[in-house]
Amino acid sequence: MLETPEPQEAPMAALATEGGLPRPAQNRPRRRRTRGGRGRGQKGQARAASQAAAPASASGHAPAALEVPVPAAEAITQPPSPATPRPPKGAVILAIGLPGSGKSSWFKRNNITPLSSDMLRKVLFDDAQEQRFQDLVFSNLRSMLKARLIARRPLNYVDATNLTPHERASWVKLAKDYGYEVQAVYFDVPLEVCLERNRRRQRFVDEDVMRRMASKLKPPTFEEGFSKVTVVRVKKKDDQAAS
Repeated sequence: MLETPEPQEAPMAALATEGGLPRPAQNRPRRRRTRGGRGRGQKGQARAASQAAAPASASGHAPAALEVPVPAAEAITQPPSPATPRPPKGAVILAIGLPGSGKSSWFKRNNITPLSSDMLRKVLFDDAQEQRFQDLVFSNLRSMLKARLIARRPLNYVDATNLTPHERASWVKLAKDYGYEVQAVYFDVPLEVCLERNRRRQRFVDEDVMRRMASKLKPPTFEEGFSKVTVVRVKKKDDQAAS
C-alpha cells in the first residue's frame, strides 16, 4: 500500500485564512546576521571595541597619529660652539734687566714715561736709592698700575728689575685679571757692561748687590703668561749713552 506523503507546511503567506480566503502574507523584515557573531549584543560589543581601538574625529576624518615625546636623554642637540675670546683691552709691558742694562735710556729714546720703582722711591723717600721699604714701594706701584687699568689706559709700562718669575707673577696676574695682555722687554746685557755703566751713573748700586742680582736674573718665557717677548741687546753706541 502506497503511503501518501504528508502535506508540507504551507508557506507563511497561505497559512492563515479568514473566511476560507487566503490572507496575504505579511512582509516581515528579516534579521541580518553578521559574519563572526550573532545577535545585537555581539554586534554592539564589536562596534564599541572598534570605536575604542580607533576613535574617529567629529568631522569623520581618520584620527591623527599619536605623538610620542622623545625622552630628554635621547634628544639630539648640536654641541655648543666654543666661546670667542674677547680681545684684550690693552697691554702691560714689563721691563726686565739689571741696573745699568739700559732700561731708562730705552724708555727715553721711545718717549715713554713708565711707572718706575726709582721714581716712586724718589717721591716717597726723597731718595731713588732707598732699598729698605721694598714691599711698600711695590705695593704702591701695583696700586698705580691698577688705577690705570681701571681707567682703561691702553699701554702701561712698568720700569723695575723684575728679575725672577716669582717677582713678575703678581704683575702678570694683575694685568690678566683686568683683561690685559702682558708683554716683556728683556734687556740681555752682560754683567760686565752693566757694572761699567753703573760706575758712571748717579744712582750707583753696590757691586756686590749687582752680582747677587745677576745670579737671580731669569729670562722671561711664554709659560709665565707673556704674549710677546722683546729682547734688547747691547750696542756700542748705546753703551756710551746708557745711564
